[in-house]
Amino acid sequence: MKKFNIRKVLDGLKEASSSTPTVQVGPQENHLIPESLQSEHFQLCKTVRHGFPYQPSAMAFDPVQKILAIGTQSGALRIFGRPGVECYCQHESGAAVIQLQFLINEGALVSALADDSVHLWNLRQKRPAVLHSLKFNRERITFCHLPFQSKWLYIGTERGNVHIVNVESFMLSGYVIMWNKAIELSSKAHPGPVVHISDNPMDEGKLIIGFESGIVVLWDLKSKKADYRYTYDEAIHSVAWHHEGKQFICSHSDGTLTIWNVRGQGKPIQTITPHGKQPKDGKKPEPCKPILKVEYKTTRNGEPFIILSGGLSFDTVGRLPCLTVMHGKSTAVLEMDYPIVDFLTLCETPYPNDFQEPYAVVVLLEKDLVVIDLAQNGYPIFENPYPLTIHESPVTCCEYFADCPVDLIPALYSAGSRQKRQGYSKREWPISGGNWGQGTQSYPEIIITGHADGTVKFWDASAIMLQVLYKLKTAKVFDRSRSKEEKGSTEVSDEDPFAIQILAWCPESRMLCVAGVSANLLIYRFSKLEVTTEVVQLLEVRMQCELNDSDSPDGGGGEQMSGHPTPRASPQTSGPPSHPSTSSNNSDSGNIPCLKVRNAPLKQSPGYQVDLVVQLVWVSGEPSQQITSIALNSSNGLVVFGNSNGLAVVDYIQKTVVLNLGTVELYGCNDPYQRQPRSPRKTRQPSGGLCDINEGSATSEDRCKSPTSDRDNSFSRSRSSSVTSIDKESKEAISSFHFCETYARKGDTILTPCLFVGTSLGTVLCLAVTMPPAGEQRQLQPVIISPAGMLVRLKGGVLRMSFLDSSGSHLPPAYEPWFEPNITTDGEERVRKRRPVSVSPSTSQDLSESQYAVVCSEKQAKVISLPSQTCIYKHSITETSFILRADVVHMSQGACVACFCANGHIMTLSLPGLRPLMDVNYLPLTDMRIARTFCFSNLGQAMYMCSPTEIQRITYSQEVCENLQEMLGELFTPVETPEAPNRGFFKGLFGGGAQSLDREELFGEVAAGKASRTLAQHIPGPGGIEGMKGAASGVVGDLARARIALDERGQKLGELEDRTAAMMASADTFSKHAHEMMLKCKDKKWYQF
Repeated sequence: MKKFNIRKVLDGLKEASSSTPTVQVGPQENHLIPESLQSEHFQLCKTVRHGFPYQPSAMAFDPVQKILAIGTQSGALRIFGRPGVECYCQHESGAAVIQLQFLINEGALVSALADDSVHLWNLRQKRPAVLHSLKFNRERITFCHLPFQSKWLYIGTERGNVHIVNVESFMLSGYVIMWNKAIELSSKAHPGPVVHISDNPMDEGKLIIGFESGIVVLWDLKSKKADYRYTYDEAIHSVAWHHEGKQFICSHSDGTLTIWNVRGQGKPIQTITPHGKQPKDGKKPEPCKPILKVEYKTTRNGEPFIILSGGLSFDTVGRLPCLTVMHGKSTAVLEMDYPIVDFLTLCETPYPNDFQEPYAVVVLLEKDLVVIDLAQNGYPIFENPYPLTIHESPVTCCEYFADCPVDLIPALYSAGSRQKRQGYSKREWPISGGNWGQGTQSYPEIIITGHADGTVKFWDASAIMLQVLYKLKTAKVFDRSRSKEEKGSTEVSDEDPFAIQILAWCPESRMLCVAGVSANLLIYRFSKLEVTTEVVQLLEVRMQCELNDSDSPDGGGGEQMSGHPTPRASPQTSGPPSHPSTSSNNSDSGNIPCLKVRNAPLKQSPGYQVDLVVQLVWVSGEPSQQITSIALNSSNGLVVFGNSNGLAVVDYIQKTVVLNLGTVELYGCNDPYQRQPRSPRKTRQPSGGLCDINEGSATSEDRCKSPTSDRDNSFSRSRSSSVTSIDKESKEAISSFHFCETYARKGDTILTPCLFVGTSLGTVLCLAVTMPPAGEQRQLQPVIISPAGMLVRLKGGVLRMSFLDSSGSHLPPAYEPWFEPNITTDGEERVRKRRPVSVSPSTSQDLSESQYAVVCSEKQAKVISLPSQTCIYKHSITETSFILRADVVHMSQGACVACFCANGHIMTLSLPGLRPLMDVNYLPLTDMRIARTFCFSNLGQAMYMCSPTEIQRITYSQEVCENLQEMLGELFTPVETPEAPNRGFFKGLFGGGAQSLDREELFGEVAAGKASRTLAQHIPGPGGIEGMKGAASGVVGDLARARIALDERGQKLGELEDRTAAMMASADTFSKHAHEMMLKCKDKKWYQF
């Protein structure tokens, strides 16, 4: 008998009460629109991470597989192959990665972390996983070394000891090199931590150990004693071998390099100070900054390369970090934009005992990855094909568009290809390992990022790749002249007046609208032709401030609003006289001046070209508020923007302001809130078509802050659901807009263009738009906008509005197809064509509703039936938290509402029924960056900035999750290891070649014994099982299957061999019995039987 659970019953009642609509239509409404989306269509998972690894700390390169690994301070691993092949994985502990070592051409990677753990990663699967871990308990790891084609890993510690780990089993060997055995017995001081370990390229039995204090020891592994010791006065940072194994080079903390002969004990044979000034009297050069790393690479037909980082003289204050390349008598100093974390020299051979033939240097900087070509004169850099420049300027906003028009990416790429820099190396990018995924997902995806310096970047994000398409610099529109004080400031990036705050983009018409933190709005058209704009068209708007009568110096300044519709001609100049009220404010306020539109002609390359600049000017000595919401409608040629004071609608075809209203005036006489009168405008009902165009130019602005400062307040403030709070009345801001063609008023039977306005107090108001006839009349007659009343009120600020047709399908706004704006032929080509809105016909308005409005706020969602304006469904999304981002998105099966909550939950609701379909606690901690950049897109795609330099893409679609394995690239590809260098006849005869060593014999349990159990703890990783699953596809899968088949075949052959042996034994026994019988019966006569 099934157990009765009262909690489930109560939960069911609670869910029913929260999602049950205030139904005013019949109960059969639920069955009129069948919903195709179900819970099984949703699954949340991370797809791929793009961008530069945040706070990198270590790097490694596999010279045979040609893949690069980068570790970070947060324990992340990023692995890069050919462009388009990259992978992200994370250590569970989150400790910093201090060193990485590839098992060259084995498809595995060893990572050492700051928490003294060592991990073995399996790269033979699309999502790498840890196979083994080893956690040291009593000693701190400082350095690791894994010789080529060896399974024994050397681990140096802070105590100066060297431990040895078997990479296959990840068990410690009993063989330990103790620090007190390595140094001179007469030495009383501790040599310091191990900073370097490497074996002699020509003799695997000799190991060099470098200690921080300046002591280097050549250890004989067989005899278990030190052969030679080399002592220098300065601390050691790194050591590198000459490939013949007769010399090595050390870098020191005083900026010197010392070169030593292996057999010469006393002094170095040469001491070099690359950046030190040489005194004339033969004294020592002046000390320099430490040389943090040195590499010594030989060439067959020329001088060796000595490559080093650091070592600059102390008098180079403010000089950029440098990489120095010494080749013969020439020394090249290559300046870097950021501090150097690590560098690696890429060589033709993986064998350390052959001529290295270096061809490139990979330099890992704090915020960039640079690859230098050593094979060309001047050492040019390679053009980096990875999307590592997301953070070139801090990202301030993001938008994500999936399923774009197919011609959009080629058009943007064509425009962006003209922006590429010259002077790169002509050779191919050297990190070329791995294979692309075989995914079939083919719809175009575009990510747009807005940045603090005013740039807007368009990225091709199709098929889990990311490539920059086009970069737009909005700051070109403005004069960049600044005061002397500002130029000297080091915090310009935090208060950049050009920072992008909000983006609105219409992919079909390619119209772009950008709002900046300096209360400006830029409208761009896309053109394939270059054009020179003599005068940038400027429109200045005075948004009405909420002031008391006594506070307003110009008293009746607000009375401009009460006039009749008087559309004026667009200001054709960008530098009209200053407005008196703003210029007087400038003298007594030390604010950053408002951005000034440039007067000079502006050359605009193919791509996005500015069509109109809209600026908010100061009113009565008060700075204009930052824009909080914008929307663009290319079908009608309108842009609307709002802030905490009100909204303004701009006709960008006629270059005029169509409407300028305060928030209070939107309600007219139907204001539901009991507000205190603050302005004589309060009692007036606005009339349509009102415009407020000021000829004055704004000259100062004190709101030029990073967008985060304003958003921080909104993110942390109390989210009270009470809409009658006296405290919040005056703070009602415009929070969202939506253009559509629908029924403006209750009971309407005709579709009309409408603008819906959502406020921070949860009110949705409708404005009806009357458009002039198309063609020439569109240029001459004004657009009329009139309020049509309030549609609905919700708890919390309105975040998103959208519309469904009578069948429940998502209804996109009407748009205008793109046309080339710079062709001035006959007027017929310029007639604007609008995409008709598809509306399902209904025989009778009384029997069936024709549209549904979907409104989502910070707390709840509602579905309103139109034209009856009846709320048919509502759902309380959250009571204890609030929604940060909500979007109405279409999946392959239908439309839904996707929400991201401040408590980290990601939820989806069905449409129109608002049934919860998915609720996943995805991010326990949500910071401001994620809150500001999280966005959903169609077909189950979403993204956010997970760090200042990286974009994390996720999917909430079950279909995408299932296909993800195929879409991911292969990191490991079967490649034959190059042949070992030829020893030559005489070297083989006289033993001059490389000496091999049986490490198994030395380090195995038989010879070395067991290691101390308390020294380190072995932790098996989850990668074993996952590895078999991951190997189920691709070449690695084929190899795995072949190996399994061979094992099975061997097993069957073994069984056959056993059966054959048994049959032979049986036959042999039979033969013996037969022989005995023959002997027994040989002498008998026939009659004796």
